[in-house]
Amino acid sequence: MNESRIMQQISAIFSVFMVIFYIGIGYLFIFYFDQYFIDKAVRVIIGSTFFFYGVYRAFRSYVQIKSIFFSKDKDSE
Repeated sequence: MNESRIMQQISAIFSVFMVIFYIGIGYLFIFYFDQYFIDKAVRVIIGSTFFFYGVYRAFRSYVQIKSIFFSKDKDSE
């Protein structure tokens, strides 16, 4: 059971890095890809999709981290 909890903790920490990645890519698509051959409307749609998915993942990561790191473990008693 302890190995499963460690893997859940590693997965929760990895999801935080993925949140940063998704929000960062969304921000880059919306504001910094002006000189490329992608139409502005397409860039905003793709960027906002990445951004809002990053926000969704941030909420899910918060719930996961709260349950894994800050809950009482019933098996350790």
